[in-house]
Amino acid sequence: MKVYTKTGDKGETSLIGGTRVKKSHLRIETYGTVDELNSYIGLVRDQEVNAGRKDLLKGIQDRLFTIGSSLASDPEKSKMKIPDLHAEDVTLLENEIDKMNDELPPLRVFVLPGGHQSVSFCHLARCVCRRAERLTIGLQEESFVAELVIQYLNRLSDYLFVLSRKMAHELNAEEVPWKPRM
Repeated sequence: MKVYTKTGDKGETSLIGGTRVKKSHLRIETYGTVDELNSYIGLVRDQEVNAGRKDLLKGIQDRLFTIGSSLASDPEKSKMKIPDLHAEDVTLLENEIDKMNDELPPLRVFVLPGGHQSVSFCHLARCVCRRAERLTIGLQEESFVAELVIQYLNRLSDYLFVLSRKMAHELNAEEVPWKPRM
């Protein structure tokens, strides 16, 4: 199998189900952003501080491939069986958030992203996750998107925020509070 097909040379691509759409279509932008997020999660997973979380982060990447498959499908035409999300996937993220939060000092102010390169990578993943969520909500306004996809992306961005704090704590990196200029 060749990597290139030349079928996209005129700016179109196929959805699962065969429908041809412009590469600028919101559906393509949406699952492309989920793919970008998956790459950032890989970068976060590769950080030494996350050695004990590698399996969880790999599972998140698997869920993002599931979401990408769902978003790459034409809801009107695809008859192909694709993987699906489960409510337990969201619950797993919630449980992990709660565990990390229990070990962190309460957050009373906004914090500036940064403090350590690994933490910054996590913040980048969080921002891309939020963008993926916004795009998915926009897509849902014009076409079917499973509610669980939006829930998962929403919870994942929360998870990434708390993970960034947990990583900062484990790396003894300073959490710099935002002090608005008045």
